[in-house]
Amino acid sequence: MILVFRHFFYKNYVGLSLWPFIFLKTRSLKNDDVLINHEKIHLRQQQELLILPFYVLYLTEWAIRAIWYLDSYKAYQNLSFEQEAYMHENNMDYLSSRKTFSFIKYLWR
Repeated sequence: MILVFRHFFYKNYVGLSLWPFIFLKTRSLKNDDVLINHEKIHLRQQQELLILPFYVLYLTEWAIRAIWYLDSYKAYQNLSFEQEAYMHENNMDYLSSRKTFSFIKYLWR
């Protein structure tokens, strides 16, 4: 389910997946197939990790990378979950062929 709720967003962020919802900053973003696919990849990641562990791992990885890079945005960009989603957001068929726990191979990139 896609919801528009602009108050969730900080600066340049325009989409957010919180199982089972995709939140968008503006209504017009509902037509952005690449963004929607990116967020659907996150929903699949959340589902395969049984939701709560996804958020724990996401925040843990972000904290470690933020310390490593001393830059919270660079930490976000290098998260394994984000790397997978960005790498495949243009492939609208990705989710049909995606293997379980595919984000793991992006941990050491």
